[in-house]
Amino acid sequence: MRLPFFYGWLIVAVTFVTMAIGVNARTAFSLFFPPIIGEFGWERGVTAGAFSFGFVVSGAVSPLIGRMMDRFGPRGVMELGVALMGGGLLLAPLTTQPWHLYLTIGVMVGAGSVCLGYSGQSLFLPNWFIRRRGLAMGLAFAGVGLGSVTLLPWVQHMIEQTGWRTACTAMGILVLVALAPINLVLRKKPEDIGLLPDGDAAPTATSAKPVSNIVDPVWAGTDWTLARALRTARFWWIALGYFCGLYIWYAVQVHQTKFLLDIGFSPNVAVWALGVVSLLGIPGQIWLGHLSDRIGREWIWAISCFGFAICFAALIGLKYAPVLPLVYLMIFTQGALGYGLTSIMGAVVLEIFQGRQYGSIFGTIMLAALAGGAAGPWATGALYDLAGSYTLAFAIGIAVSLLSAIAIWQASPRKVRAVAGQMYKVRDV
Repeated sequence: MRLPFFYGWLIVAVTFVTMAIGVNARTAFSLFFPPIIGEFGWERGVTAGAFSFGFVVSGAVSPLIGRMMDRFGPRGVMELGVALMGGGLLLAPLTTQPWHLYLTIGVMVGAGSVCLGYSGQSLFLPNWFIRRRGLAMGLAFAGVGLGSVTLLPWVQHMIEQTGWRTACTAMGILVLVALAPINLVLRKKPEDIGLLPDGDAAPTATSAKPVSNIVDPVWAGTDWTLARALRTARFWWIALGYFCGLYIWYAVQVHQTKFLLDIGFSPNVAVWALGVVSLLGIPGQIWLGHLSDRIGREWIWAISCFGFAICFAALIGLKYAPVLPLVYLMIFTQGALGYGLTSIMGAVVLEIFQGRQYGSIFGTIMLAALAGGAAGPWATGALYDLAGSYTLAFAIGIAVSLLSAIAIWQASPRKVRAVAGQMYKVRDV
């Protein structure tokens, strides 16, 4: 039966729901963090290390997930992620030792999240769109924001009423029941079901010849294998940019709740801040994703990194002036600007290394990205334990933000394939 709309938008909708639940199930660790420390008395670096270890695991399996996507498609990858994440969340409440947390939240949830989160979705979703690629990915990833303002307050309420163990169990059940069925509708690319990207009609003999978006025919015409990609400077610039991007993202996300509590804000304000960041990420990701289709991916990456830099500066200022206007600035720049990174992560790699081994190439790049996600929370917690303050760690975050922006400009996807809004430059060549 033919749908009255392009099947790609159904893919976007499923991704939206999967991200809303799957990503926030992992983000909820920021809410579990204070009660776990309070119950066990473990050091912050050790406890936050479980979350960071999850990124080490994610990084280790990311190339494998990319190869699985190339071979088997998204349904098998997503269902594997549902089983791992759901199982990890259901087992985490049995924790009595740090290694239990590392095994459940680290290994199982970490491996599951690489399937269900930004990495896994970016392996196939960009295939469904060309002209509206940034918009589609921005819409799909905006699910994270909606999930944050609905799921995270619910989780916090359960923590306060019944404890972190009950909240963790409830999240595990939700992951299994909600996500396992809907991900069965996924397909890797429109051609698999006889469609074309963007829902375009098949060309006919009288159709106008489509305008190519290729800027560098030699580069675009290369059969990009992982081995060939590894020998290019562009691959390593992207890897550096993504490492830094996830470093700053998760350095803030994991530690901001505890930081706000430490400087005197109430638990309600701290939880509200975490939720509103992702809420602002909804219009931010959609608008910046759409804007990237007009002005290019590099500009949006730079804008997002600038947002994180201001966020870190606001956090430093909050230590000396713990006032709500600085909290608002931190929230806005992190959510409305910083979260725009995710709307173009898949697009940047696809537009440079498009081909039959895109999944393997993207999965390997995400090894570096996830290493950044692991380094951010761990380094921030360790620097706090060493210095007794977050100031140095947040200052380093500003420098890492700037380095990330520079790296993606060096990778320059605009010099390989033009976005829709810059196609006139290709036609004029």
